Amino acid sequence: MPYDEIQQAVIEGKPRLAGKLVQKALDRGENAPDILDNGLLSAMRRMGLNFQNDDQDIARVLACARAMKAGLERLEPYFEGGRFGDHGKAILGTAGGDLHDVGKNIVAIMFRGSGFEVVDLGVDVSARQFVQAVRENPDVKVVCISCLLTTSLPEMKHIVQALNEMSERRDFRVMVGGGPVTGEFARQIGADAYTENAMDAAEIARTFSENVQAQRRG
Repeated sequence: MPYDEIQQAVIEGKPRLAGKLVQKALDRGENAPDILDNGLLSAMRRMGLNFQNDDQDIARVLACARAMKAGLERLEPYFEGGRFGDHGKAILGTAGGDLHDVGKNIVAIMFRGSGFEVVDLGVDVSARQFVQAVRENPDVKVVCISCLLTTSLPEMKHIVQALNEMSERRDFRVMVGGGPVTGEFARQIGADAYTENAMDAAEIARTFSENVQAQRRG
């Protein structure tokens, strides 16, 4: 398979090699969307990107994400407008009281690779900041909230409640994730979706974006 080497470079966390192999594929005439889907994104699917709270896994996933980013940088000029498709805008942030950003950063990379324009609010983000970001980006399709600390779960709940009270709520979807988050908790607090890994998050976000666009047209 022509994309096996690219996949392996990403899985092994080798950004310089991943970028070089992507450029090599482009130079020999390979189609940029094919390289993205069959090379970079396929590697992420093989990884699974199940984020666990231990140093070994964090280091491995970070290396994989850096390699993915290096490949995306080579591909970006080959996509119209410098973007990977057009799934709209996504707002990402780590819930207030939590300074962890590894999981959020990996999701941001996957979202960009899947065709989203990402607005990254950073870490320790309050409900007020999320609401303000939505108002400043009325074309947002997806809002993603992450946390790695159980002590930040109440703040995540508060953020989702604040978003759910917005008059614009029907125009975007809310996703949550992170180590202590569960599907049951997501349902209890009124989120639209919970995912265990970055690849699933990107795929669900694409579906949400398409549904929102269809809803707005209707």
